[in-house]
Amino acid sequence: MKRVLLLVLNLVLFIGCAKYENVDDTVVFYPAPPQQPKLQFLLTINGEDDIGEPLSALQDFLVGDDRLVKKLERPYDIHSSPGKIYVLDKKFNKLFMIDLAKRKLSYLEDQRLGKLTKPSGIWVTEDDIKYIADMKRKQIVVFDADNEYLRTYGKDDILGKPVDVAVYEDRVYICDIDKHQIFVLDKGSGRLLATIGTAGKRDEQLYKPSHINIDKVGNIYVTDAFNFKVKKFDQNFKFVKSYGFHGDSVGAFARPKGLAVDRDNHMYVVDSAFENVQIFDAETSRILLFFGGGGAGPGKMYLPAGIHIDYANADYFKNYVDKDFALEYVVYVGNMYGSNKLNVYGFGKWNGPSFSGGSNKAGDNSNGNNEAK
Repeated sequence: MKRVLLLVLNLVLFIGCAKYENVDDTVVFYPAPPQQPKLQFLLTINGEDDIGEPLSALQDFLVGDDRLVKKLERPYDIHSSPGKIYVLDKKFNKLFMIDLAKRKLSYLEDQRLGKLTKPSGIWVTEDDIKYIADMKRKQIVVFDADNEYLRTYGKDDILGKPVDVAVYEDRVYICDIDKHQIFVLDKGSGRLLATIGTAGKRDEQLYKPSHINIDKVGNIYVTDAFNFKVKKFDQNFKFVKSYGFHGDSVGAFARPKGLAVDRDNHMYVVDSAFENVQIFDAETSRILLFFGGGGAGPGKMYLPAGIHIDYANADYFKNYVDKDFALEYVVYVGNMYGSNKLNVYGFGKWNGPSFSGGSNKAGDNSNGNNEAK
């Protein structure tokens, strides 16, 4: 036991030194130097150990198998509210809740009417109401700010296989991968207001849509997975434009997944095959930057799926930010496999001296023609 305690103590001391010493030598930026950084990889959250106080060897022995629920395994979709990160885990079919203020990780307990069976997508409103797309239930299951079951959407078998959900003002948008459509419901009554798309390859059509996001003015973005595009529709459900194409070059998609749009109309799109995230200008469709890449090192990805942009909780990660980097918001990317479960990246502005050279292995996947502001 004494030997185990010494090992634990040495490990804690080593991790503490590695985290805070020589930050300038270990920091991972995108794009890589000598270009001016726009993103910094901050940390990976695999479980409560990464956000809370480390347990002693004795505590670890006493809690035993209970610690399995304190770890993420297959994070698929992500959202947040002030002080919290919500992660849907496909291995456990549960909603995990990361409390940043209390430095705790827990999960939503099963509730009789609100039991989750095969959750896939999540959206959290500003008042912390959680909307969860459940593929097996063929419904959207809603929980209030206290994590109590509130209601469901999806009556009379209207939905086939809801895989994602978004909420904007008085509307609920449901992405249905089997029916190749977006269902638009009235948030108050649940009444069907409209559908977007039919099965096909034309601009206004969808084929196996998998993810949905809404920007600040109500434009709708849909991952049109089997057409290898992201498509944009306006508030009146009219097709506006598409992004990407099928291929293996910059700006192309092989297996597009989650997407998010920031306040400056930068659109982030995950590609599970390329194992990276590409950032587009949502207005011009121009590719600005890409980051990540396959592997096990800092900032690397392994079958990534979900992505979420978080402005409210950036201050919780300021201790990981380089002294010359001004953090604006954080970006979460969930990896279905590998050792990096939930990667946290920071978007911001470089205020330090100009880079004169050097290399950054984890950042070498960035695009040299980046114009993200």
